[in-house]
Amino acid sequence: MFTSQTIKPLLLGLSLSFTSNLHAAPKSEEAPLLLIGASFANAKMPYFDNLQAPLNGIAINSGRYLSLGNALIREPRLSGHLINEGQAGATTFDRLTCFPGPECVGPGWEGYEKQFTKALSRVTSFSGEISARYIVIVRGNDCNHPDAFGIPMSETSECTLEQMHTYIDTFVNVANRALAAGITPIFSKAPDYDAIDWETLRQRFNWPWIISKDNYDTFSELRLNRLKNEVPDAIFLDIWRGFEPMDDGLHPNRKTMQRAAKRIAKAIKKHRKQTTE
Repeated sequence: MFTSQTIKPLLLGLSLSFTSNLHAAPKSEEAPLLLIGASFANAKMPYFDNLQAPLNGIAINSGRYLSLGNALIREPRLSGHLINEGQAGATTFDRLTCFPGPECVGPGWEGYEKQFTKALSRVTSFSGEISARYIVIVRGNDCNHPDAFGIPMSETSECTLEQMHTYIDTFVNVANRALAAGITPIFSKAPDYDAIDWETLRQRFNWPWIISKDNYDTFSELRLNRLKNEVPDAIFLDIWRGFEPMDDGLHPNRKTMQRAAKRIAKAIKKHRKQTTE
């Protein structure tokens, strides 16, 4: 049974909510979100001139896979405005495809500098105004397997520290380009090594080797530590906490991807509120 004591707080709450909604920008006017990366970001291989594509243009799980890009579009806390320049199979650098080998052939993939350049062009007006405010930069295939180097797979081995730092340089450069354009980068800790079924992935492609736990953890730690030191104004999350893969052993299942999108959306809302107060 309602009394005056219970109705007044309820009406006050409704009033505050209504007032807040009046001041909130409608979703149709919200800034677009940018996204670059590899197959976690975008399920599709890229196509280039004359319908040329690496690995015949296949999509992850033959199209039955919810990428982070699509999950972000569906996330109700966001507007659905997304520019996704990620490429399934990508690394931080431009490279040819070397699977199944023995030779490497084109076309291959575009690295993160080009992906960001494309994404930025989508949201830059003729007068130079940039409409985007955030970019999610997802880790790619660097160091993960022998078809991630752009050289014959027989010549590859686990990444050296020098190679890791070279790849991380690209993350730092892209993040600083974004900040210079008024766009806040969003990074995440990588999934835990043991959450991914690496052996299933290796056997599926008959690769001679797959990244070791020590190498994976070293690369992940170096990447996050350097980014936090060199790009302190970025947003750092752990969107893959509780990671569960699909049957292929590598790609996040639907539940994992929806949860990742929700964590990104909450972080954007929180950061937007903090920077406008």
